[in-house]
Amino acid sequence: MNARASLLNISRMRPWEPVLWLIAFAAPLLLPSKALIVNEIAIVALFAVSLDLVLGYAGVVSLGHAAFFGMGAYSAALFAKHVMPDPLAGLAFGVATATLLGAVGSLTVVRGTDLTRLMVTLGVGLIMLELANKLDWLTGGADGLQGVVIGPVLGQFEFDLYGKTAAWYSLTVLLVCFVLARRLVHSPLGASFKAIRDNRLRAGAIGIPVTARIATAYTIAAALAGASGALLAQTTGFASLDVFDFHRSADVMLVLIVGGTGWLYGGIAGAVVFKIMYDVLASITPQYWTFWLGLFLVVLVQVGRDRLLRPWTWFGKRGGA
Repeated sequence: MNARASLLNISRMRPWEPVLWLIAFAAPLLLPSKALIVNEIAIVALFAVSLDLVLGYAGVVSLGHAAFFGMGAYSAALFAKHVMPDPLAGLAFGVATATLLGAVGSLTVVRGTDLTRLMVTLGVGLIMLELANKLDWLTGGADGLQGVVIGPVLGQFEFDLYGKTAAWYSLTVLLVCFVLARRLVHSPLGASFKAIRDNRLRAGAIGIPVTARIATAYTIAAALAGASGALLAQTTGFASLDVFDFHRSADVMLVLIVGGTGWLYGGIAGAVVFKIMYDVLASITPQYWTFWLGLFLVVLVQVGRDRLLRPWTWFGKRGGA
């Protein structure tokens, strides 16, 4: 009982956290010209949180996480085009289809080594990309799914060209998913994820069903990735093969490298840094922005995240930092 109470206490928000979320929700109003970027950051942050659940907490490496992102995007877009334009219903449908795909895909990652999982997850992403390309009668193929019209949120808030409604909508979904993910990782189920991450053999020896837990983490992560993909399709009114592309999985991995794994705020912090750097560097050097991003990542890995903002410690010993 004490252990459960301790987990619940850890899962509660600290006093400074509501301030950060209030700033995030105020950003589209205070900086209306940056509302679209705020929307992109919220979507990437949710995608990163989903990968962190399976990578940072369960210890399962995935290079095909874009498969669930793309499934959520196309499902939400097709739902809006052929069934009804309500965004919440489309979001739920996108999450449901991504969850189903994650449940099926989890059967391929519960066995084998990390290298095997890398190849299998990458293969799932490539299969989904090719299916979306070949089923052009449904997905629009290389031209993308066009003619997607999204209705107002709750029947009242229309999506505007400046992206304010989109930003608040994505931030709200991010906050809800973040709170749920936080309760999950600080629950007994989440504790079993971390036990498997730290030592799979010992976890199995003390009675944790390792295979079932990995499948559960993978499926939940797929659901959150599907939500982020659905948000992208709904806030842009478009879905293309790009949502299944490998660079989606690679970018979200970079986001976690920047923000850190095994810490849900790491995905959010990484998304903020990554998208702002992308926006600034691409506006300054459109052709060479990837060089500067790569240089930043090299410096980050070499000096460490904790010493990055203290250049005077870069050339000393880590132990003395």
